[in-house]
Amino acid sequence: MTAASLGEAADRLQGAFGERLHLPGEAGYDVHRPAWNLAIDPRPAVVAEAASAGDVRAAVVVAREHGLPLTVQSTGHGTHVPADGGLLLKTGRLGGVRVDPERRTARAGAGARWSDVIAAAAPHGLAPLSGTPAIGVAGYTLGGGAGWLSRLYGYAADSLTRAELVTAAGEPVTASRSENPDLFWALRGGGGNFGVVTALEFRLYPVREVYAGMTFHSVERAAATLARYREWAPAAPDELNTSVILMRRPGDTGGWGLAVRGFYAGDAERGRKLLAPLLEAAGPVLAGGFEAMTFGEAATVFGGPEPAPMALGQHLELLPELSDGAVEAVTGTVATTLTAVEVRHWGGAMARPEPDAGPVGHRDVPYSVIATVVPPAPATRPDGGSTPPGAASSGTGADALHDLAGVLRPHATGGSFLNFLTDPARTRDAYTAADHARLSQVKKVWDPGNLLGHVHNIPPA
Repeated sequence: MTAASLGEAADRLQGAFGERLHLPGEAGYDVHRPAWNLAIDPRPAVVAEAASAGDVRAAVVVAREHGLPLTVQSTGHGTHVPADGGLLLKTGRLGGVRVDPERRTARAGAGARWSDVIAAAAPHGLAPLSGTPAIGVAGYTLGGGAGWLSRLYGYAADSLTRAELVTAAGEPVTASRSENPDLFWALRGGGGNFGVVTALEFRLYPVREVYAGMTFHSVERAAATLARYREWAPAAPDELNTSVILMRRPGDTGGWGLAVRGFYAGDAERGRKLLAPLLEAAGPVLAGGFEAMTFGEAATVFGGPEPAPMALGQHLELLPELSDGAVEAVTGTVATTLTAVEVRHWGGAMARPEPDAGPVGHRDVPYSVIATVVPPAPATRPDGGSTPPGAASSGTGADALHDLAGVLRPHATGGSFLNFLTDPARTRDAYTAADHARLSQVKKVWDPGNLLGHVHNIPPA
């Protein structure tokens, strides 16, 4: 677009957003332009903070009429495509959570975080199918959402009952099973391709006390623990969600440890009995433990304090089984520059979708491997940080992720999961071929010009 057209667009936005509009060189620009993952360094032409659905509509209309690339971001945890040269629309101000305890539902604004929902639902003995408390509700849910209750109740996308959004044409619409059902289907796993969500309504579930925690063990027990895991996990009840992690020990100069993480939606006595065979294989507990706690406490324990933005590198593979080759690939990571490798058990209700479930792909996979690399020094925002953007995407960290992907590939399905996918070129891998084709048709109806394509893009048919 021309400089004149960009200037005209900025003037129109200024009238709608006032001091919530940030241009390059202004004080608020570098505060609001970064994603959470500093591996990308977006340079939008303008940043606008929406405080209402009307603001969202104004931004969409200006972007469309001036040919301005549009990127939408709440917390920025799921941003993997930089908003270079376009309009970055921030929805973090669209917060607010309202719980209906009789219907067991919650309505959350697009800027709400899971911590907000957990706090609002807890007094009623209810819990959402949430992720890490600091993560935004909207991006997590639209991308599928696999959390600690998902083996029992399904993906977060499966719990969605209604969405309010602004379309690429700038029109406010509602999507549900009875209103715009094709759009509602696509939203439940198709990401941000089909409109700018301003609020979501979703089901809550009766969960008060859980048995949860994490124990740390010698990394020498990793192979034996993973061998036990593949024998033990298939018989685990849906109430039990677990993972086995190889990770660099916190505060250490490079040593590796083994961790077992578990979440049981039930009483402590039964939880201890269920976890005993796995913990026996892991050997003596060096630190950590399991205990009864509320759902909110467990979410905080697993999520920890909100981490500062960092240049994070990540790779996911889905496995049809935990084969000897896959176990060898995972245990071999202790000789690399990776930070952590998690083997997670999926299945349960995630593999038993309702007939009209959304396009969350590859529901039948029993295991995943998620590898992470983080720079050794803490990263901060670009306006004063010590770790430059992209640090985790270059050098030995990226090489280690690439090497692990190559070793795991013969043992993997080739599929992916949108929430954990960092490579936009692999978006198609997150879906079955039939679902991707149907998503492209829905995209053609609701965003034929691909205005909302600066995400894990599904091009219109």
